[in-house]
Amino acid sequence: MEKRFSLSVNPKPGKGELTVLFSGREHTLPGHNVGPQVHDYFLVHHVLAGKGSFQFMGQTYELEAGDSFFIFPGDLFRYTADKDEPWLYRWIGFRGDRAEELLSGLRITRHSPVAKPVRHKRAAALYYQMERMLAEGKPGCDLRSGGLMRMLLAEYGQGEADEAESRSGKQSPIEQQVERTIRWLTVQYSQPLSIEQISRTLGYNRTHLSKMFKQHTGMTPTQFLLKIRMERAKLLLREPLTVEQVAASVGFTDPLYFSKQFKKRFDRSPTEYRQEAYGRTIYDCND
Repeated sequence: MEKRFSLSVNPKPGKGELTVLFSGREHTLPGHNVGPQVHDYFLVHHVLAGKGSFQFMGQTYELEAGDSFFIFPGDLFRYTADKDEPWLYRWIGFRGDRAEELLSGLRITRHSPVAKPVRHKRAAALYYQMERMLAEGKPGCDLRSGGLMRMLLAEYGQGEADEAESRSGKQSPIEQQVERTIRWLTVQYSQPLSIEQISRTLGYNRTHLSKMFKQHTGMTPTQFLLKIRMERAKLLLREPLTVEQVAASVGFTDPLYFSKQFKKRFDRSPTEYRQEAYGRTIYDCND
């Protein structure tokens, strides 16, 4: 008889760009409910069969076979299996310095946490391979699982690439320039940048760049860059890093200026935020 629940844990998770922590599978009971709760790692579920709902960032998503939903660190979530057709799904927990950046490049964000791999069967096979690999726990398991995770994320990016190609043909030159700037800032936020450097690197006129960017996003490139840096800083403050190290990691050469900007945006200092965060984060591998 097939087990309803299984879980394999990475015996020696490393640190770096992308690290898998655990992988599992469950055929849930009718009405199975998880949350409300918060994790301090990323978690993705891929639905193999059945139906259910996912609540995240004030939104409710109705999901079925072929859908995947992503949970981000530090954010409250809840998900519930259907009472008549409960979920059968696989999941992977992961973390990493570039995890959020990689997801963002696939258009998977806190405000868009549901995705569908183009090749459902291929994705399901990769989830299965991940759990099996972690269960074996052979030398090099951490490296192989990290590589497998990148292959899995690529399945979500295949559709994005096709969509981007189609979308670029319908976009105006200005819209394409704005999107290019957004992608560039999302990758380069850790570098000490100025609007002059940004416009020069991308080959745009400084005034033109600021005007078109604000027209399409409601923010100047500098404001958008600050937003990215502050959100990234919130995640790094949950790691064993000093405030100075966090500041440097998100592109601030002056820790005091970083602290002032952080407090201005979140109404608390980096140290105060860290104390609050440590008081409510959890690491629970059980679904």
